[in-house]
Amino acid sequence: MSHCPHKGCNAPEMSCVQGEEIEDCPAWKSRGNSGSEDEAVVATDGQTARALRFPWTGNVMGPADLPYLAGSKTVRLLTMAGASDAGKTSLLAAFYLLIARGHQPEGVEFAGSLTLEGWENIAGSLQWNALNGPTFPAHTSSGGGRSPGMLHMTLRSSSSECELVAADAPGEWFTDWAVHRDNPRADGARWLAERTDVFLVIADSKALSGPGRGQARQALLDLLRRVGSERDGRPAALVWTKCDLTVPSGIQAAIREGAARSLKDYREFSVSMQPEAGSESRDKGQGILELLAWGVSAQPSNREELVADHDCSGLLRTFGSFA
Repeated sequence: MSHCPHKGCNAPEMSCVQGEEIEDCPAWKSRGNSGSEDEAVVATDGQTARALRFPWTGNVMGPADLPYLAGSKTVRLLTMAGASDAGKTSLLAAFYLLIARGHQPEGVEFAGSLTLEGWENIAGSLQWNALNGPTFPAHTSSGGGRSPGMLHMTLRSSSSECELVAADAPGEWFTDWAVHRDNPRADGARWLAERTDVFLVIADSKALSGPGRGQARQALLDLLRRVGSERDGRPAALVWTKCDLTVPSGIQAAIREGAARSLKDYREFSVSMQPEAGSESRDKGQGILELLAWGVSAQPSNREELVADHDCSGLLRTFGSFA
């Protein structure tokens, strides 16, 4: 049996490192694999059946793997909605690196992960490299057939345990979804919006302060309107990434006015990999742990209705296959 050529991927024995269905993965197809070879079968009473593939490979999970977490009533899906290169993957990597270094929200401790290799894959570029120092994670591809890659960690407090699942999704999905909800290229964003527990709407300070800031502002306002129409009482936050860069006051005011109009109630955070001027904590960045703490604890406004839908059977239904 041949194997996927993608670095770090153990398909077909284990889940796809990109979170895709194996038969839809461009890397797998390019290897010339046929359906007859990449299916594992087992004998059951004289018949054959597809073998169950376990999701805990250490790489990112795909949507089909999420029911393995459905036995917990505290699974929380976190979706970062934002344009391409807005800093979504870097922010996820920062969550992981800070926790790995012992910096975690007060009263919360890391209690394990099914996707440690997936976290390392996106966080490795943020760490010091002897040749060129730290960089940023590669752009998250929106290649055809891609399902959202899911990164998991268990966070424990004195009274509860939370299975946090964060979606590493391409920005192009959200750009298309913001303009036209039913755009076929926005299937992934629509799938996440229907199932997520928390929305983080990403405002890219670099784009909003650069030469294309007018276009970036309009795209963000479109996205805020779309999230506002889809959130249905679920927690939402406006997150200014790369906040060490200054966004013109007029654009800031327009974005905040749009957020207030579209989201009604929401939280606002400013985050950066760079430490705040004069800060003694040079290895924590700005606002990252505060955002993670809120993402874990925020509750929907119509909490009773939504919590009732997130029992075990509800999770199995909610995390249906991505199509």
